[in-house]
Amino acid sequence: MAWESGPSVSVSEPQKFVYLDYAASAPMRQEALDAEAAYERAPYAGANPNSLHTLGREAYRALEGARGDLARLVGGRFRPSDVVFTSGGTESNNLALYGMAEGARGRDRKRTKVIISAIEHDSEEDVAPSLRDRGFEVVFVLPGRDGVVSVEAVEKYLDNTTALVSVMSANNETGVIQPVAQIARAAHKAGALFHTDASQAFGKVPLDVADADAVTVAGHKIGGPVGVAALLIRGRCPFRPQTFGGGQEGGKRPGTQDVRSALAFVAAAKACCQDLQKTRAEVALRAQHLYALICAEGTGIVPTTTTQMDEGRLPGLVSVMAPGLDSESLVLQLDAAGYEVSAASACASGSLDPSHVLSAMGIPRDEAFGSLRISFDERVGEGELAEFGRTLIKIVARLRGGR
Repeated sequence: MAWESGPSVSVSEPQKFVYLDYAASAPMRQEALDAEAAYERAPYAGANPNSLHTLGREAYRALEGARGDLARLVGGRFRPSDVVFTSGGTESNNLALYGMAEGARGRDRKRTKVIISAIEHDSEEDVAPSLRDRGFEVVFVLPGRDGVVSVEAVEKYLDNTTALVSVMSANNETGVIQPVAQIARAAHKAGALFHTDASQAFGKVPLDVADADAVTVAGHKIGGPVGVAALLIRGRCPFRPQTFGGGQEGGKRPGTQDVRSALAFVAAAKACCQDLQKTRAEVALRAQHLYALICAEGTGIVPTTTTQMDEGRLPGLVSVMAPGLDSESLVLQLDAAGYEVSAASACASGSLDPSHVLSAMGIPRDEAFGSLRISFDERVGEGELAEFGRTLIKIVARLRGGR
Protein backbone atom coordinates (compact mmCIF):
# COMPACT_ATOMS: atom_id res chain seq x y z
CA MET A 1 0.00 0.00 0.00
CA ALA A 2 1.43 3.33 -1.02
CA TRP A 3 1.50 6.16 1.43
CA GLU A 4 -0.53 9.14 0.34
CA SER A 5 1.10 12.47 0.81
CA GLY A 6 -0.82 14.79 3.07
CA PRO A 7 -1.06 18.55 2.86
CA SER A 8 2.27 20.31 3.06
CA VAL A 9 3.05 21.82 6.42
CA SER A 10 5.08 25.00 6.54
CA VAL A 11 7.62 25.10 9.33
CA SER A 12 8.13 28.63 10.58
CA GLU A 13 11.59 29.84 11.33
CA PRO A 14 12.39 30.01 15.07
CA GLN A 15 12.16 33.53 16.42
CA LYS A 16 15.45 35.36 16.50
CA PHE A 17 16.32 37.28 19.63
CA VAL A 18 18.69 40.16 20.17
CA TYR A 19 20.17 39.68 23.62
CA LEU A 20 20.66 42.97 25.46
CA ASP A 21 21.10 41.77 29.04
CA TYR A 22 24.87 41.44 29.26
CA ALA A 23 24.98 43.07 32.72
CA ALA A 24 22.99 40.11 34.04
CA SER A 25 25.09 37.52 32.24
CA ALA A 26 27.07 37.92 29.03
CA PRO A 27 27.18 35.24 26.32
CA MET A 28 30.26 33.04 26.45
CA ARG A 29 33.19 34.38 24.46
CA GLN A 30 34.89 32.11 21.95
CA GLU A 31 38.15 32.49 23.89
CA ALA A 32 36.46 31.04 26.98
CA LEU A 33 34.93 28.16 25.00
CA ASP A 34 38.33 27.43 23.46
CA ALA A 35 39.92 27.40 26.93
CA GLU A 36 37.33 24.88 28.13
CA ALA A 37 37.94 22.69 25.09
CA ALA A 38 41.71 22.86 25.60
CA TYR A 39 41.26 21.79 29.22
CA GLU A 40 39.15 18.81 28.19
CA ARG A 41 41.93 17.67 25.83
CA ALA A 42 44.65 18.10 28.45
CA PRO A 43 46.00 14.99 30.22
CA TYR A 44 45.19 16.57 33.59
CA ALA A 45 41.49 17.14 32.79
CA GLY A 46 39.52 16.07 35.84
CA ALA A 47 42.58 15.71 38.06
CA ASN A 48 42.45 17.22 41.52
CA PRO A 49 44.90 20.16 41.64
CA ASN A 50 45.59 19.33 45.30
CA SER A 51 46.89 15.82 44.56
CA LEU A 52 50.61 14.99 44.69
CA HIS A 53 50.73 12.82 41.58
CA THR A 54 51.93 14.11 38.21
CA LEU A 55 48.52 14.97 36.75
CA GLY A 56 47.49 16.65 39.97
CA ARG A 57 50.61 18.79 39.86
CA GLU A 58 49.90 19.71 36.22
CA ALA A 59 46.37 20.75 37.15
CA TYR A 60 47.83 22.78 40.01
CA ARG A 61 50.25 24.57 37.69
CA ALA A 62 47.40 25.43 35.31
CA LEU A 63 45.31 26.78 38.17
CA GLU A 64 48.19 28.83 39.56
CA GLY A 65 48.83 30.23 36.10
CA ALA A 66 45.20 31.37 35.94
CA ARG A 67 45.56 32.86 39.41
CA GLY A 68 48.60 34.87 38.39
CA ASP A 69 46.97 36.06 35.15
CA LEU A 70 43.86 37.23 36.98
CA ALA A 71 45.89 39.14 39.58
CA ARG A 72 47.76 40.91 36.76
CA LEU A 73 44.57 41.75 34.85
CA VAL A 74 42.78 43.17 37.89
CA GLY A 75 45.87 45.21 38.77
CA GLY A 76 46.15 47.21 41.94
CA ARG A 77 49.35 45.38 42.94
CA PHE A 78 47.42 42.26 43.93
CA ARG A 79 49.53 39.11 44.11
CA PRO A 80 48.63 35.67 42.72
CA SER A 81 48.34 34.38 46.30
CA ASP A 82 45.65 37.04 46.94
CA VAL A 83 43.29 35.44 44.39
CA VAL A 84 40.59 33.25 45.94
CA PHE A 85 38.44 31.46 43.34
CA THR A 86 34.75 31.17 44.26
CA SER A 87 31.47 29.99 42.72
CA GLY A 88 30.25 33.48 41.79
CA GLY A 89 30.07 37.15 42.65
CA THR A 90 27.45 36.46 45.31
CA GLU A 91 29.75 34.11 47.19
CA SER A 92 32.68 36.51 46.82
CA ASN A 93 30.66 39.41 48.23
CA ASN A 94 29.29 37.32 51.08
CA LEU A 95 32.77 36.06 51.87
CA ALA A 96 34.20 39.59 51.85
CA LEU A 97 31.57 41.08 54.14
CA TYR A 98 31.49 38.28 56.69
CA GLY A 99 35.17 37.37 56.60
CA MET A 100 36.57 40.90 56.62
CA ALA A 101 34.13 42.31 59.19
CA GLU A 102 34.84 39.48 61.60
CA GLY A 103 38.54 39.66 60.85
CA ALA A 104 38.62 43.38 61.67
CA ARG A 105 36.65 42.83 64.88
CA GLY A 106 38.93 39.96 65.84
CA ARG A 107 41.90 42.32 65.59
CA ASP A 108 40.16 45.18 67.41
CA ARG A 109 37.02 44.39 69.44
CA LYS A 110 35.60 47.89 69.12
CA ARG A 111 35.41 47.58 65.31
CA THR A 112 31.74 46.65 65.03
CA LYS A 113 30.38 48.95 62.30
CA VAL A 114 29.98 47.95 58.64
CA ILE A 115 29.26 50.68 56.09
CA ILE A 116 27.64 49.61 52.81
CA SER A 117 26.36 51.80 50.02
CA ALA A 118 22.60 51.73 49.45
CA ILE A 119 23.12 50.86 45.77
CA GLU A 120 24.93 47.55 46.28
CA HIS A 121 23.89 44.28 44.69
CA ASP A 122 21.50 42.11 46.73
CA SER A 123 24.43 39.83 47.61
CA GLU A 124 25.54 42.63 49.92
CA GLU A 125 22.25 44.30 50.81
CA ASP A 126 20.78 41.01 52.01
CA VAL A 127 23.77 40.25 54.24
CA ALA A 128 22.87 43.14 56.57
CA PRO A 129 20.36 41.27 58.80
CA SER A 130 22.81 38.43 59.34
CA LEU A 131 25.62 40.85 60.15
CA ARG A 132 23.38 42.50 62.73
CA ASP A 133 22.64 39.07 64.22
CA ARG A 134 26.41 38.66 64.59
CA GLY A 135 26.65 41.87 66.59
CA PHE A 136 27.57 44.39 63.89
CA GLU A 137 25.97 47.76 63.28
CA VAL A 138 25.21 48.11 59.55
CA VAL A 139 24.90 51.56 57.98
CA PHE A 140 23.67 52.18 54.43
CA VAL A 141 25.00 55.29 52.67
CA LEU A 142 22.71 56.96 50.13
CA PRO A 143 23.95 58.15 46.74
CA GLY A 144 23.18 61.54 45.23
CA ARG A 145 20.58 62.01 42.51
CA ASP A 146 23.41 61.45 40.04
CA GLY A 147 23.85 57.91 41.36
CA VAL A 148 27.27 58.62 42.89
CA VAL A 149 28.12 57.62 46.46
CA SER A 150 30.34 60.51 47.48
CA VAL A 151 33.37 60.34 49.75
CA GLU A 152 31.73 62.98 51.96
CA ALA A 153 28.62 60.84 52.41
CA VAL A 154 30.74 57.90 53.58
CA GLU A 155 32.92 60.04 55.84
CA LYS A 156 29.86 61.09 57.88
CA TYR A 157 29.70 57.55 59.29
CA LEU A 158 33.40 56.73 59.59
CA ASP A 159 34.85 56.57 63.09
CA ASN A 160 37.09 54.37 65.21
CA THR A 161 34.36 51.70 65.47
CA THR A 162 34.21 51.08 61.70
CA ALA A 163 35.38 47.61 60.68
CA LEU A 164 34.62 47.58 56.96
CA VAL A 165 33.40 49.81 54.13
CA SER A 166 32.05 48.27 50.92
CA VAL A 167 31.15 50.32 47.83
CA MET A 168 30.84 48.84 44.35
CA SER A 169 33.11 50.03 41.54
CA ALA A 170 30.21 50.61 39.14
CA ASN A 171 26.51 50.18 39.69
CA ASN A 172 24.81 47.25 37.98
CA GLU A 173 21.60 49.20 37.19
CA THR A 174 22.71 52.71 36.29
CA GLY A 175 26.28 51.97 35.21
CA VAL A 176 27.54 54.92 37.27
CA ILE A 177 31.21 54.54 38.24
CA GLN A 178 31.93 55.17 41.92
CA PRO A 179 34.95 56.99 43.46
CA VAL A 180 36.23 53.85 45.16
CA ALA A 181 39.88 54.90 45.36
CA GLN A 182 39.02 58.02 47.35
CA ILE A 183 36.54 56.13 49.54
CA ALA A 184 39.15 53.43 50.22
CA ARG A 185 41.65 56.05 51.38
CA ALA A 186 39.03 57.63 53.65
CA ALA A 187 38.24 54.21 55.14
CA HIS A 188 41.91 53.51 55.79
CA LYS A 189 42.34 56.91 57.44
CA ALA A 190 39.71 55.80 59.95
CA GLY A 191 41.44 52.44 60.40
CA ALA A 192 38.78 50.49 58.52
CA LEU A 193 39.08 47.91 55.73
CA PHE A 194 37.69 48.51 52.23
CA HIS A 195 36.08 46.11 49.74
CA THR A 196 34.68 46.83 46.30
CA ASP A 197 32.42 44.71 44.12
CA ALA A 198 33.95 45.21 40.66
CA SER A 199 31.82 42.56 38.95
CA GLN A 200 30.29 45.05 36.53
CA ALA A 201 33.38 47.19 35.99
CA PHE A 202 36.06 44.55 35.43
CA GLY A 203 36.87 44.06 31.76
CA LYS A 204 34.90 47.16 30.75
CA VAL A 205 36.82 50.02 32.35
CA PRO A 206 40.26 50.17 34.02
CA LEU A 207 40.01 49.42 37.72
CA ASP A 208 41.45 51.81 40.31
CA VAL A 209 41.88 49.35 43.18
CA ALA A 210 45.41 49.92 44.45
CA ASP A 211 43.92 51.17 47.74
CA ALA A 212 41.33 48.39 48.07
CA ASP A 213 41.85 45.56 50.55
CA ALA A 214 39.61 43.22 48.57
CA VAL A 215 37.93 43.13 45.15
CA THR A 216 35.17 40.94 43.72
CA VAL A 217 35.21 39.98 40.03
CA ALA A 218 32.94 37.48 38.24
CA GLY A 219 33.32 35.35 35.11
CA HIS A 220 29.85 35.46 33.59
CA LYS A 221 29.73 39.27 33.48
CA ILE A 222 32.50 39.34 30.86
CA GLY A 223 31.74 36.29 28.73
CA GLY A 224 33.26 33.63 30.95
CA PRO A 225 31.36 30.67 32.40
CA VAL A 226 28.58 30.99 34.94
CA GLY A 227 29.65 29.65 38.33
CA VAL A 228 33.16 31.02 38.69
CA ALA A 229 34.39 34.28 40.22
CA ALA A 230 37.13 35.47 42.52
CA LEU A 231 37.69 37.50 45.64
CA LEU A 232 41.09 39.15 45.55
CA ILE A 233 42.04 39.83 49.16
CA ARG A 234 45.45 41.04 50.31
CA GLY A 235 47.49 38.75 52.49
CA ARG A 236 47.83 41.38 55.21
CA CYS A 237 44.06 41.81 55.48
CA PRO A 238 42.51 40.35 58.65
CA PHE A 239 40.04 37.69 57.58
CA ARG A 240 38.00 34.97 59.26
CA PRO A 241 37.02 31.98 57.06
CA GLN A 242 33.33 31.16 56.82
CA THR A 243 33.57 27.57 55.60
CA PHE A 244 35.97 24.82 56.63
CA GLY A 245 37.57 21.63 55.36
CA GLY A 246 40.49 20.99 53.04
CA GLY A 247 42.38 24.24 53.38
CA GLN A 248 42.27 25.14 49.67
CA GLU A 249 42.52 28.76 48.46
CA GLY A 250 44.83 29.67 51.31
CA GLY A 251 42.28 28.40 53.83
CA LYS A 252 39.85 31.16 52.89
CA ARG A 253 37.53 29.08 50.71
CA PRO A 254 37.99 25.30 51.05
CA GLY A 255 36.80 22.85 48.42
CA THR A 256 38.28 21.25 45.31
CA GLN A 257 38.79 23.96 42.70
CA ASP A 258 37.12 24.01 39.27
CA VAL A 259 40.22 24.31 37.08
CA ARG A 260 38.32 24.30 33.79
CA SER A 261 36.11 27.25 34.77
CA ALA A 262 39.04 29.20 36.21
CA LEU A 263 40.94 28.85 32.92
CA ALA A 264 37.89 29.89 30.89
CA PHE A 265 37.26 32.88 33.19
CA VAL A 266 40.81 34.11 32.72
CA ALA A 267 40.62 33.57 28.95
CA ALA A 268 37.53 35.80 28.82
CA ALA A 269 39.26 38.38 31.03
CA LYS A 270 42.28 38.49 28.72
CA ALA A 271 40.02 39.03 25.71
CA CYS A 272 38.18 41.88 27.46
CA CYS A 273 41.27 43.62 28.74
CA GLN A 274 43.06 43.57 25.39
CA ASP A 275 42.60 46.99 23.73
CA LEU A 276 40.32 47.95 26.61
CA GLN A 277 40.38 51.70 26.00
CA LYS A 278 39.60 51.28 22.29
CA THR A 279 36.72 48.91 22.99
CA ARG A 280 35.42 51.16 25.75
CA ALA A 281 35.28 54.16 23.41
CA GLU A 282 33.51 52.19 20.67
CA VAL A 283 30.88 50.71 22.98
CA ALA A 284 30.32 54.04 24.78
CA LEU A 285 29.65 55.73 21.43
CA ARG A 286 27.00 53.12 20.60
CA ALA A 287 25.40 53.72 23.98
CA GLN A 288 25.40 57.49 23.41
CA HIS A 289 23.67 57.01 20.06
CA LEU A 290 21.06 54.78 21.68
CA TYR A 291 20.43 57.32 24.45
CA ALA A 292 20.04 60.07 21.84
CA LEU A 293 17.51 57.97 19.92
CA ILE A 294 15.28 56.69 22.70
CA CYS A 295 15.47 59.75 24.96
CA ALA A 296 14.74 62.26 22.20
CA GLU A 297 12.01 64.83 22.85
CA GLY A 298 8.58 63.32 22.50
CA THR A 299 9.49 59.67 23.13
CA GLY A 300 8.43 59.75 26.80
CA ILE A 301 11.66 57.99 27.77
CA VAL A 302 14.25 59.60 30.04
CA PRO A 303 17.68 58.57 31.40
CA THR A 304 17.91 57.59 35.06
CA THR A 305 20.99 59.75 35.52
CA THR A 306 22.73 62.55 33.67
CA THR A 307 26.21 61.37 34.68
CA GLN A 308 28.41 61.61 31.59
CA MET A 309 29.06 58.45 29.58
CA ASP A 310 32.69 59.16 28.70
CA GLU A 311 34.28 58.74 32.14
CA GLY A 312 31.38 58.53 34.55
CA ARG A 313 29.52 55.43 33.40
CA LEU A 314 30.11 51.94 32.09
CA PRO A 315 30.27 51.99 28.31
CA GLY A 316 27.65 49.37 27.45
CA LEU A 317 24.91 50.01 29.99
CA VAL A 318 21.92 52.18 29.09
CA SER A 319 19.59 52.94 32.00
CA VAL A 320 16.27 54.63 31.19
CA MET A 321 12.74 55.10 32.49
CA ALA A 322 9.32 55.42 30.90
CA PRO A 323 7.43 57.31 33.64
CA GLY A 324 3.87 56.16 34.15
CA LEU A 325 4.48 52.69 32.70
CA ASP A 326 5.71 49.55 34.43
CA SER A 327 8.90 47.80 33.45
CA GLU A 328 7.37 44.34 33.57
CA SER A 329 5.01 45.20 30.70
CA LEU A 330 7.85 46.79 28.76
CA VAL A 331 10.10 43.75 29.19
CA LEU A 332 7.36 41.36 28.05
CA GLN A 333 6.47 43.51 25.04
CA LEU A 334 10.12 43.75 24.04
CA ASP A 335 10.54 40.01 24.53
CA ALA A 336 7.63 39.37 22.18
CA ALA A 337 9.37 41.61 19.65
CA GLY A 338 12.62 39.65 20.01
CA TYR A 339 14.61 41.87 22.35
CA GLU A 340 15.88 40.69 25.74
CA VAL A 341 16.43 43.40 28.37
CA SER A 342 16.15 43.71 32.14
CA ALA A 343 13.68 45.49 34.37
CA ALA A 344 15.17 47.34 37.29
CA SER A 345 11.95 46.76 39.25
CA ALA A 346 11.35 43.38 40.83
CA CYS A 347 8.09 41.47 41.24
CA ALA A 348 7.80 40.12 44.77
CA SER A 349 4.79 38.75 46.64
CA GLY A 350 2.51 39.68 43.77
CA SER A 351 3.39 43.37 43.88
CA LEU A 352 5.79 45.36 41.75
CA ASP A 353 8.46 47.10 43.80
CA PRO A 354 10.70 49.80 42.38
CA SER A 355 14.44 49.24 42.21
CA HIS A 356 16.17 49.85 45.53
CA VAL A 357 18.95 51.60 43.61
CA LEU A 358 16.65 54.12 41.93
CA SER A 359 14.71 54.62 45.16
CA ALA A 360 17.97 55.34 47.00
CA MET A 361 18.75 57.96 44.34
CA GLY A 362 15.48 59.72 45.19
CA ILE A 363 13.66 58.87 41.96
CA PRO A 364 9.86 58.91 42.47
CA ARG A 365 8.10 55.55 42.50
CA ASP A 366 5.97 56.18 39.42
CA GLU A 367 9.12 56.90 37.41
CA ALA A 368 11.19 54.09 38.88
CA PHE A 369 8.45 51.56 38.08
CA GLY A 370 9.11 52.11 34.39
CA SER A 371 12.87 51.59 34.47
CA LEU A 372 14.78 49.45 31.97
CA ARG A 373 18.40 48.35 31.71
CA ILE A 374 19.83 47.70 28.26
CA SER A 375 23.34 46.23 28.37
CA PHE A 376 25.74 44.99 25.72
CA ASP A 377 29.38 44.87 24.68
CA GLU A 378 31.26 45.21 21.41
CA ARG A 379 29.58 42.09 20.04
CA VAL A 380 26.27 43.95 19.58
CA GLY A 381 26.19 46.10 16.46
CA GLU A 382 25.00 49.67 15.97
CA GLY A 383 22.25 48.52 13.61
CA GLU A 384 20.78 46.08 16.12
CA LEU A 385 20.74 48.79 18.79
CA ALA A 386 19.07 51.30 16.46
CA GLU A 387 16.35 48.82 15.51
CA PHE A 388 15.83 48.02 19.18
CA GLY A 389 15.52 51.72 19.98
CA ARG A 390 12.85 52.26 17.32
CA THR A 391 10.96 49.21 18.61
CA LEU A 392 11.06 50.48 22.19
CA ILE A 393 9.74 53.90 21.15
CA LYS A 394 6.81 52.25 19.34
CA ILE A 395 6.00 50.02 22.32
CA VAL A 396 6.02 52.96 24.76
CA ALA A 397 3.73 54.95 22.45
CA ARG A 398 1.36 51.97 22.10
CA LEU A 399 1.20 51.34 25.85
CA ARG A 400 0.35 55.00 26.35
CA GLY A 401 -2.47 54.75 23.85
CA GLY A 402 -0.63 56.59 21.11
CA ARG A 403 -0.11 59.71 23.20
